[in-house]
Amino acid sequence: MKATIAWKGDALFEAKTDSGHTLTIDGPPDQGGKNQGPRPMETMLVGLGACTSFDVMMILRRSRQVVSDCVATVKAKRADEIPAVFTDIHIHFEIKGTDVSPKQVERAIKMSADKYCSASIMLERGGVKITHDYTIAES
Repeated sequence: MKATIAWKGDALFEAKTDSGHTLTIDGPPDQGGKNQGPRPMETMLVGLGACTSFDVMMILRRSRQVVSDCVATVKAKRADEIPAVFTDIHIHFEIKGTDVSPKQVERAIKMSADKYCSASIMLERGGVKITHDYTIAES
């Protein structure tokens, strides 16, 4: 796996992935950015959210749960000092579906956190406290 990140001036970067996708990343305005893309640390949260959401949906589908929507909201706290690393991350899953089992959702989240989500496991091994919760709504 490889990504190439090219500086485009000021605080703007263009990332290209091995799979052929491009992502614009920009710094905050007070550091020369022009708000043309997400901040670098925001992309880490997006990666974590996408990684665990992918796992949760795959596990729920394999468990024959009828899910019509899954939204993960990822909130993080950062250290006050430099480096301003993540210290705490909370992931809230909003699951919609028909007769979705809370037990299956809990199982899917736990399996993602403990076994499958490389991003989550890597961050936790680095000292980040990651918590999860969920809501289920009928659709």
